[in-house]
Amino acid sequence: MAPVVVVVGGGWAGCAAAAAARRAGAQTILIERTDLLLGTGLAGGIMNNNGRFTAARELELMGGGALFDVIDRVTLHRRVSFLGHNHASLYDVDRIEAAVRMALSTMGVTLLTQARGVDVACRENRVTSVVLADGRCIHGDAFVDATGTAGPASNCSRVSGACVMCVLRCPTFGPRVSITAKAGAAEITSPLFPAMSGSCKLVKRSLAPWLSRRLEEVGSVVIPVPRYVAREDRFAHKACQQYALPEFYDNIVLLDTGQAKLMAPYFPLDRLQAMEGFESAAFEDPRAGSLGNSIRYNMITPHDMHLKVDGLDNLFCAGEKAGLLVGHTEAICTGTLAGHNAVRCALGLGLILPPPITVLGDLLSYIDATLRPPVGVPQKITCAGGAYFSRMYDTGLYTTDVKCIASRVRQAGCENVFNQRLA
Repeated sequence: MAPVVVVVGGGWAGCAAAAAARRAGAQTILIERTDLLLGTGLAGGIMNNNGRFTAARELELMGGGALFDVIDRVTLHRRVSFLGHNHASLYDVDRIEAAVRMALSTMGVTLLTQARGVDVACRENRVTSVVLADGRCIHGDAFVDATGTAGPASNCSRVSGACVMCVLRCPTFGPRVSITAKAGAAEITSPLFPAMSGSCKLVKRSLAPWLSRRLEEVGSVVIPVPRYVAREDRFAHKACQQYALPEFYDNIVLLDTGQAKLMAPYFPLDRLQAMEGFESAAFEDPRAGSLGNSIRYNMITPHDMHLKVDGLDNLFCAGEKAGLLVGHTEAICTGTLAGHNAVRCALGLGLILPPPITVLGDLLSYIDATLRPPVGVPQKITCAGGAYFSRMYDTGLYTTDVKCIASRVRQAGCENVFNQRLA
């Protein structure tokens, strides 16, 4: 009988873990506390920029590209360049959730939405079930914690001064609960980790018609910020270090993701509306975009390089739980490995780890180095910018040459490794 893998958290990492576990032959259950999948992916929309192009192509060649295929079907713009970012793709945030939900259902993943995990049952060093808020126990042979690090509202209040009613909707569907913490693993916390999501969304039709037309035509618009609108919050609390550059504070950067994505954690509405074309601007998400955004990175889960949680034999982690990772591509990559290794664990097979000549292998090695004690204030990690993208560039990992990427995956012995049916 096929093993059962239970994934808790339906963001990009959780969806990727569920898809990988199902592809490997496990009965797969995905638990999500809200009524929508994808979490911050509902407010994201950026793919393939900078080193994320390389990481995504590698994962596809490794057999883990199912979600990239889904994203491609609802992509609005391709090969978009904006400040410091090249060859980006922008997907439609209004259509992506239904597309991913349909894809996972077609694969045979059991989706449990509006199902909030509040506790776990363990036997010795193994998780045996996840307990839901309604009392149901979801049993499994291996588990993936993809619950993320954002929320609950008390953390938002601690950092930004108020809950901003972000896309995570903690007050509506209840706060995020860490399955890892409930299983007794000691997570790393620090008042210095938390940061705000790096962008907010404007209602596109609230912009001047000339501005929304221009945005839809080319995918991105950069407008210098007049001195009388200048903000005082330069670089404050920003999670996305690839956008924590002076250019993103000296300019309004808009991207077309179906809605108008404003590349700033927040922007005082009165100052925004003082600019030409923004006189009637309104925030789509978070609604309180004048004040702040979702607060992420409240903890880190210690794990090995196979993404198995320290001290637990059958619990894996992915996405932001695996380190201070920023981005959909990074979440999908770690989620895919966690889901696949969860199946291997349930079957008693050896766990896999791509070698460091691949982006995924090198990324996990880089994360592992940041988690070794003593943990200070590690930098946010993304393939799109900051210290890790610089590392990709310097070591030659970053390339847009698909033939070179394919050769590297073959050399690593990882072709179609995530396409193997194990059960």
